Formats: sequence, structure tokens, C-alpha cells
Amino acid sequence: MVKRSGISPLKAWGIRLIAAVLGLIVAAFVIVGITGVNPLKVYEGIIGGAVGSPRRIWVTVRETVVLLLIAVGLMPAFKMRFWNLGAEGQILAGGIACSALMIYGKSIPAPLLLFLIIVCSALGGMIWGFLPGLFKAIFNTNESLFTLMLNYVAMQLVTFFIVFWENPSGSNSVGIINPSGKEGWFPALFGSDYGLNILIVLIVTVVMTLYMKITKHGYEIAVVGESQNTARYAGINVGKVIIRTMLVSSAVCGLAGAVIVSGASHTISTSTAGGRGFTAIVVAWMANLNPAGMLLVAAFLVFMQQGSIQIASQYGLNENASDIITGILIFFLIGCEFFIRYHLKVVNTEDDKS
Repeated sequence: MVKRSGISPLKAWGIRLIAAVLGLIVAAFVIVGITGVNPLKVYEGIIGGAVGSPRRIWVTVRETVVLLLIAVGLMPAFKMRFWNLGAEGQILAGGIACSALMIYGKSIPAPLLLFLIIVCSALGGMIWGFLPGLFKAIFNTNESLFTLMLNYVAMQLVTFFIVFWENPSGSNSVGIINPSGKEGWFPALFGSDYGLNILIVLIVTVVMTLYMKITKHGYEIAVVGESQNTARYAGINVGKVIIRTMLVSSAVCGLAGAVIVSGASHTISTSTAGGRGFTAIVVAWMANLNPAGMLLVAAFLVFMQQGSIQIASQYGLNENASDIITGILIFFLIGCEFFIRYHLKVVNTEDDKS
């Protein structure tokens, strides 16, 4: 096995397609072995659960764009080789800021309130990402552990605010915020309740792509990611780049908190992030930090997740059984990246001996 010098995008995606087909075949055998159910019927149920009705389609789209937004937020940090595992906490920090404005800012005019929600949720995430960036830049701390531990701090912070925001009193939950007046809720756009969600994610994705590709900051991120010593030799302030990049990365993840709270659930809890921060890591790496690829991977994972919910109820499968199907497919998709980066080369042993 030797490392490829390069591979065309078409061939790379062809390998991924073959891996997905192989994954579906292996999953079919597992389905038959565990449940005895016709796998084609199960796959039909997955399709129906994800896109079987207009409402299911919109839910799938809504979850896809949220996952895409978080993956796009992780992109600059990962490009810099800063392992930001704290997206969950950054989402919750943004969600807390968003919820506070929805609860205490009901008298603010709707357009201004919406603007403040977007800005403050991004600032909330930014604050949550600032500390690990600062400590990495000054003390070279382990960013993986730092950002991961901050996730649990954010969860406890949400629990703290629930004590003051619980509705009804004694329920230990916030409940739906402003259900009557819908203050702070994202307004319908393009005939859908989730139209503004899509627009925000589209704008952020385009801006972040341009930021990474054509700006000086994007170039500096790439250089620092390749080699910090080379970056220093080129006159780049590595510490400054680390802090700035984490501010950008965590701000986008914080914005995802507003998209989730104001644009979808209209409440906050410790499960608001719902594991999306970790799933987005898989999305970003499987797409090789390519936003277009992230969209495809995010859509596929959400499609399978939403479909798994359907087959769990339709065929009496528990959540673990449906997760096995998704896990097998992810295993094949991650595994195929090896064959994208490497290929089998036949070596003439007689030539080697000579």
C-alpha cells in the first residue's frame, strides 16, 4: 500500500459510493440476522421516515442544515490542527444567550430582537471558545481536553438557568418559550418555518468558505495547520492566529445554538445540542473539510437518523438496533478514506532483489 500522490474528486466520490453500497449490503445481513425482517422493507421504512411526507422532509432539511452549520464552524479550527471538541458546549452557550433574550427581551421590537439573538448567541459561543484558544496560545495546553471539559461546564450552566426559567414552576424544565406571542421565534420564510434557518446556514457557509479560501486569515490558518515553525519563520503570529481562529470557530457553533433554540425547538435543556457537536466532527472529517462534501455527509447521516426513528417504531426495533445500521454505514464510509489516500501497488520482487 502506497500513498496516492493525488486523486480526482470524481474517483474519490466513486469510492465513497461503493463503500456506501457495501455498507448497505452488510447492514442487510445484520438486519436479517437480528430481526428476520426483509432488509428491503427496512430500507423502504428508512426512506419513508426521512422523506415520506412534507413535514418529514422539512425536519430532515432542518436537522441537516444545523449539522452543516456546526461542521462549518469546526472547519477553521480543524484546518489549523486545533482539535475543537467543544462544539456541544459552544452550542449550549449560544443557546443560553438566545433563551435569555427570548425570555427577558419580549418587549424589544421583533426585528431588533432577532438581530440581538443572532449576534449574542454568536458572542456566547465565542466566549466559550476564547478560553481554550487563549490557554493554547499562551501555555500550549491540550485543547482536546480543555474544550471537552467545557462541554460539561456548559451543561451545568444550563441546569443552573433552568432553576430560574422553569415553566411551569417545579417542572425542572424551561418548556416552550413564549408559545403565545412567539417573541424571539424565527419567522417563517419562503413558506416554511425553517426557511430562515436555511438562509442563515447558507450565508454562513458561503462566507466561511470564502474566508478560508481567499483571505489572508484563511491562508494563515492553513500555514499554522501545516507547521507552526514554518508559520513563525514566515512572520505569522501563531498565538494570535490560534485565538482568532477559535473565536471564529466557536462563534459559528454558538450561532447554531440560536438556530436550534429560536429556529426549531423554542426551548433549552442540557440535551439541546443533542450530540450534534460530536456528529459534526465526523461530518467535517469525512468531507475532508470541504463544505460541499459536508452538506452531502450531513444529509446522509440525518437521513439515516430520521429513517431509523421510523423503522424503530414500524418494526418494533429498539434504538440500538437502528443505530447499528447507521454505525455500519459510517464504518464503511470512514474506512473508505484509507483507499482514497492509499492504493495497492504491485511490486516486482525480482526487481527488488536485484
